[in-house]
Amino acid sequence: MKVKNIIKYVFAAFLMLQLSSCNSNTDAEQLFDKTPTERLEVQKSELNDALLASEFGWKAVYFTDNTVLGGYTHLFRFTENGNVEMASDFDDDTAVYKSEYAIQLGSTVSLVFTTKNRIHLLSESDNYPIPALRAKGYLGDFQFLYYGQENGQIIFKANRNNTEIRFVKATAQDWIDLPKNLVTEQNVIGGDSRPLFRLLETNDGTTKHQFDFTFSPVTRFAEANSIETGFSFSYEMGVGYTPTGIIVSPAVEVGGQKLTDFVYNSTDGSFTATGTGGVSAVIKYTDKPLVLTDDYKILLAGQATAAFGFYPDDYTMDATTNSALFYTELERINASLPAGQEISSVQLYFNHSLGNFIYYTFVGRSALFHYVDVVADNTGKKIILKHKSWNGNTTVATPAFLANFDKYLMDPNGLYVKKESFRLVYTNTVYTFASSTSPFRITTWKL
Repeated sequence: MKVKNIIKYVFAAFLMLQLSSCNSNTDAEQLFDKTPTERLEVQKSELNDALLASEFGWKAVYFTDNTVLGGYTHLFRFTENGNVEMASDFDDDTAVYKSEYAIQLGSTVSLVFTTKNRIHLLSESDNYPIPALRAKGYLGDFQFLYYGQENGQIIFKANRNNTEIRFVKATAQDWIDLPKNLVTEQNVIGGDSRPLFRLLETNDGTTKHQFDFTFSPVTRFAEANSIETGFSFSYEMGVGYTPTGIIVSPAVEVGGQKLTDFVYNSTDGSFTATGTGGVSAVIKYTDKPLVLTDDYKILLAGQATAAFGFYPDDYTMDATTNSALFYTELERINASLPAGQEISSVQLYFNHSLGNFIYYTFVGRSALFHYVDVVADNTGKKIILKHKSWNGNTTVATPAFLANFDKYLMDPNGLYVKKESFRLVYTNTVYTFASSTSPFRITTWKL
């Protein structure tokens, strides 16, 4: 090759390297040619465009803290003038309300709901579902920090506790169907005619496991604990309502698959999540406790005095193990009493010096003693309470305002008795009494 050609090729290669270097520098400069404020402005514009881009707005199931609370569905429709229309299934009011919002700049870009609307019900400290959340409310927020977009969803994190919230595009049907979430809520709680006990059954494709299942409507939170010897496992999950069932967070993991969507079956009241390869999880009813214990034996003759109490104005009222029918019958008592009177406790005494009795106390009227005999059903691991007298008078009939409530404690087929593993704020041991033939269940402190 001639020297002149060699020089020509070397020069061309050098020129290409220079041009490549210039392009790289240009790309780098483009990445860093904006100040932090300018980059935030770009994000602000991006978020603003996204909020306005969905014809029917956005939907979010907001799990404020899935270690203690469930999810609350919110629908949002944003407008260019800073207004937002909003609806939620927080309570029975699913109407649409208008308020204001702003996209604000700070250390990051955030969506802030600046005037009061449904989302603020989750952040009010004086609005709390259980005593443990006193002065904390529902742990929610109304300032959402913007974290970008993914698969058509807008990703936020709550400023209060960094919980992730995802906005998905809403449909016209979402707005129409929102009240159906309240129907689902009642299906999750279960009607008075449904069996009392529930279980979660998982199937990993080859093996099934069963878990005792409890749900708190007040917090929308569920717990499921294994009943199998040698298999110690539990699930805790927040529950959110949909028109066709529930979603849970965190997911129920079975066979390496994460199941979040459970579909309701109106025939048997079950909720089923289906994976692949035979993987599933089902929440369903059962007619008796999954595990029968000998806890009833401390109430039998020859044992020490045992006393138990339920108080409507204290923490026993919040026990998730109380049944819907129990609350219904409690309200019925108060509705039947004259104005100014109400029930203040239900206490059960066994092997007392006065005998065995149910002690009903009231505000505005005298207490009532229902004396009973206690019979053991050792095969069914239950106790049967048999009527003796009211206030020691064997000829007096059951007071009409107590008749419906009292009959469940006098179930001729017996009561299951369970010593609970949890506490209700105080150190007292907790016991639950459950009718064996109806969905009536009362949770008490051991006094």
